[in-house]
Amino acid sequence: PETTAIPTRLLAAFELPPKEEVVLGPGPVADALSPPDETTPGDPLERTNRGFFKTQSSIDRRFFQPVAKAYQRVVPKPVRSGLRNIIRNLTEPIVFVNDLLQLRPGRALKTLGRFAINSTVGLGGAIDVAEKLDLPYRSNGFGTTLGRWGVGPGPYLYLPLIGPTTLRDLLAGQIDALTLPVGVGFPFNRLDYQLSRTVVSTIDKRAEAEADLQALLSGAADPYATLRSVYLQSREAAIADARGKPLELAPLDDPLLDPADPAADSGAPADAPATDSVPEPLPDPVDGAEDPAEQAPEDPSAAAPMLVGAAPGY
Repeated sequence: PETTAIPTRLLAAFELPPKEEVVLGPGPVADALSPPDETTPGDPLERTNRGFFKTQSSIDRRFFQPVAKAYQRVVPKPVRSGLRNIIRNLTEPIVFVNDLLQLRPGRALKTLGRFAINSTVGLGGAIDVAEKLDLPYRSNGFGTTLGRWGVGPGPYLYLPLIGPTTLRDLLAGQIDALTLPVGVGFPFNRLDYQLSRTVVSTIDKRAEAEADLQALLSGAADPYATLRSVYLQSREAAIADARGKPLELAPLDDPLLDPADPAADSGAPADAPATDSVPEPLPDPVDGAEDPAEQAPEDPSAAAPMLVGAAPGY
């Protein structure tokens, strides 16, 4: 009886609004809590990918980055360079096979000559003698071979401990990884070899990529989209080169064209502002305000392979 005596309008004042009427006001907090439902074409798992990117970036700040910096301080530069050259020299047979699969006999001969020189005169690859003989290292893999023959990239993925990739490159990378263990066997099929090689290679790549990562991402309004653009552009350039039609990539100080973004093919003028570009550097929304960015490299094709290889955190 007492409840029925309370005016209806007074009860209504204490009722919660319907769930669909609860909206967040404008501002960064609202944007962070309710990201847009729309995803970029080519990146259908963008919400999940961004979650992995944020988590992995946090792990990188707390683990991979300190370990990489300690590795640089403790291990002398000549030793680091020697280990890097040995590991890279072991990938030359994989590069050679994919050169042949792409019907590039001239490049395959150069890869074979580079491997022979560095494996003998270069003390097992520790010294890159072939580089001085105008035989520079050129990466290649089964993912590029598939792209060369028309296999599409599939959805863009960002995976923990792997970093940016696509479905095609992810599956092709497993074939590359099995080439030596299956085709050669000992010692490449030993677990201790695979673990030690992976650990040293991962830490070294992360240490070498530190400056480029800072220059590329610390001033980006959206580090995830920026890294996606660099990765997809580098892969597109590698496949175009395998087809004999090299692409000219815009310098990093120009707006990056995201191959996953339909605006990249809309024919907009080069000086039109891009989605990922900002007039002034902004702090990384994931990493927070850290050290100021260094000078960005002029050609993304030079920095992109290192950034792509530095999987932990990025």
